Amino acid sequence: MALPPFLCAIIEWLRAGYPEGVPHVDYIPLFALLGSHLTNDEIAEIAKDLATESDPASAEAIKHAIATVAADHEPNQVDVARVRARLAAGGWPLANPERIS
Repeated sequence: MALPPFLCAIIEWLRAGYPEGVPHVDYIPLFALLGSHLTNDEIAEIAKDLATESDPASAEAIKHAIATVAADHEPNQVDVARVRARLAAGGWPLANPERIS
């Protein structure tokens, strides 16, 4: 099943902000930041897409990061600010992404 255009746009922003791939240290703040804009199902779809491009260890780390954020773990705000800046450099709008069906 194809992802909705707005989720594809988010994945493109992630790739632009992290052309070498998202480092493990940024998974928790990244998914916390995404969680403020997306539903859990949407985050799961993005994670699934990212995991298919990653090695198995990265896929497990992504799942762990989502579980950590879902358990209401507050990420370090310095980490969130770093991730936000990185995504902004890749074109992330920082407001709610437009949901185009």
